[in-house]
Amino acid sequence: MILSSAIQDYLKVIFTIQEQKSVVTTGDIARMLDVSAASVTGMMKRLDRMQLVVHESYKGVRLTESGEKIALEIIRHHRLLETYLREMMGYPWEKMHDEAEHLEHHISEEFEERIDALLGHPTHDPHGHPIPTRDLKIIRQSTTVLSRAPKNQTLAIHHLSDTNSDILHLAEKMGLMPGSELQIIDQTQTGMTVRTENQNQFINNEIADSIYVVV
Repeated sequence: MILSSAIQDYLKVIFTIQEQKSVVTTGDIARMLDVSAASVTGMMKRLDRMQLVVHESYKGVRLTESGEKIALEIIRHHRLLETYLREMMGYPWEKMHDEAEHLEHHISEEFEERIDALLGHPTHDPHGHPIPTRDLKIIRQSTTVLSRAPKNQTLAIHHLSDTNSDILHLAEKMGLMPGSELQIIDQTQTGMTVRTENQNQFINNEIADSIYVVV
């Protein structure tokens, strides 16, 4: 089945929302894709006819097994490409994401496997998100957003939200990257003080809401 880039994007977004919420609404999809609710409704009807999603009024949207498989394939392309662009070509956060968004629809399976081998079969992308395996399995780990994590406990950063490149730049500058550890020392209405490698730093709520940790 040959699918348009738009259909692939919709399936990828639905999968991403499903990872965070039990019910995916057309409003959620519209916000993530920055399109009108009417456009989403029309596409959901089309995807339902193609048996890629199940769309029931007032009950939300969910991927079928076929829809999830396609979404995972596109996500695998995207995260491998981001890893290659970042590690091998030194792309900055914002250009890495945009380039991968474009290329993910056009690479062949052979190209995908060659990148995977060249990178040493990575399990996570530069943001810390798991890369689906060749057989389209994904390793999930329970995490919590840093702003809701407990104080005075060693926390390991698992991944960062990839929706804001400015926050990614700040997090990188502060050493708050996947794999690093920290402790919350104090918390206020505007942010929190964290200790990283014996150094205390203040981070605002916007950054704290973009960092996910393993407790």
